[in-house]
Amino acid sequence: MSQAPRVDYQTHPSQYRHWKLKFEGPVATLIADFDENAGLRPGYKLKLNSYDLGVDIELNDAINRIRFEHPEVRTVILTSGKEKVFCSGANIFMLGVSSHAWKVNFCKFTNETRNGLEDSSKHSGLKFLAAVNGACAGGGYEVALACDEIILVDDRSSAVSLPEVPLLGVLPGTGGLTRVTDKRHVRHDLADLFCTSVEGVRGQKAKDWRLVDDIAKPQVFAQKVQERALQLAAQSDRPADGKGVALTPVECSIEADALRYPHVTVEIDRSKRTATFTVKAPSGAQPSDIAGIEALGAGWYPLALARQLEDAILSMRTNELEMGTWLIKTEGEAAAVLAMDATLLANKDHWLVRETIGLLRRTFSRLDVSSRSLFALIEPGSCFAGSFLELALACDRSYQLALPDDEARAPKITVAEANFGLYPMITGQSRLGRRFYDEQPALDAVRAKAGQALDADAAFALGLVTSNPDDIDWADEVRIAVEERVAMSPDALTGMEANLRFNGPENMFTRVFGRLTAWQNWIFQRPNAVGEKGALKVYGKGDKAAFDWHRV
Repeated sequence: MSQAPRVDYQTHPSQYRHWKLKFEGPVATLIADFDENAGLRPGYKLKLNSYDLGVDIELNDAINRIRFEHPEVRTVILTSGKEKVFCSGANIFMLGVSSHAWKVNFCKFTNETRNGLEDSSKHSGLKFLAAVNGACAGGGYEVALACDEIILVDDRSSAVSLPEVPLLGVLPGTGGLTRVTDKRHVRHDLADLFCTSVEGVRGQKAKDWRLVDDIAKPQVFAQKVQERALQLAAQSDRPADGKGVALTPVECSIEADALRYPHVTVEIDRSKRTATFTVKAPSGAQPSDIAGIEALGAGWYPLALARQLEDAILSMRTNELEMGTWLIKTEGEAAAVLAMDATLLANKDHWLVRETIGLLRRTFSRLDVSSRSLFALIEPGSCFAGSFLELALACDRSYQLALPDDEARAPKITVAEANFGLYPMITGQSRLGRRFYDEQPALDAVRAKAGQALDADAAFALGLVTSNPDDIDWADEVRIAVEERVAMSPDALTGMEANLRFNGPENMFTRVFGRLTAWQNWIFQRPNAVGEKGALKVYGKGDKAAFDWHRV
């Protein structure tokens, strides 16, 4: 059964209940002023700028609008519109009344939003400055940690803190623990003190411990923030005279068992617990120059595709929990996909193309970290070429139909330059690099065939697909593989897939999504956190948590 009511990831600034946007030349200010009565679900109030999934949906939308609609913006200031409070983190009462699955999906989307700030800073020259003008706790500090720099008001009361362990019996699970060490290089013993303190750290000590970059007295705080924002802006190459692209609403027809977008279709088979994603290649004449791309705006195919695929992934993750196996298909002409890639690569230094590549990169990464089994089906009419081949490379398995007696109908795949690093995973590797453990002989063999349409036998010989059944075996082999997968434990599969997908070098992002998330998911189910007397359940009720003192 689908969850009800359905969660919609599409919004617009005119609909925001929690964030305010201001623009002044190269600086945008994103003001957190959360409406406590506008929670996404009933049963809690968003007091003290505490947030839920609805707040993060707006934040993700706001950042995307800055990326695409305001190319003149080079620095984004995140600050609060409430007196004496910056953000108190995820709403505890929301977590207390939410299912385990809701908490996990909430944390995952929050992780992706935070990582997106760092992704834009690294790849797009969009810098982020947290102007912490009040108490900053838990997930609120994690928002600040995702920024390039943090300035804390030195008013004797405002502090930064990660109080989840002592207060709630859970972890700072959207990157707090990891960013404190891996990003800010807080000494591990000081980090231990910090993460077990309810009060947090303020003023000069916060700066000395590297928890913030700078502090400022209230009377000079605004001036210092503005000066630093302009200094960060000077490091960026986003164009002052760029022509922004309005992000028009994503077109989607929602049916009982399908999502239909112009370029993506998701068809749900509830009896088989599968969802089939079909991604359609561009058709008709496509622009190859910047003037033509700008003229199409949000209707430019690669940008429209990225937005539609992202929405489909997020919607299916949250609203269709029982569809545990996603079958990935493509449809159209491979030549059209390769022409799209050529346009992206030829213009990759233009801000709009760069942002579009960035959105595709982050969308493919959403596929990587989705807790679903992913099987690619390469059939007649497929176009797994270049950027579209990334969809198959992201899958746990890929099946390519062999038709040795029908060359014209035999589906082909094509490796292209886009597959060698245009869309790195969160490990920093390309998906081809991940597939072959960056072993040069295998990668050289694949590169030697770049640009060639490879049938099932050729692709199998190179190690690019899992299986190459012929038309006699195809239907049975695919059916049995899917039926076996659907019958397995979803929990075991989630753990297995995550470990196998991220087999490469570990970095801050893999630690956030892999190690930290796995621990948090486990802790979220433990009685010490969510039992009747668990810390998360009794928070705010005046009762003391009752812990099982066994160390496990």
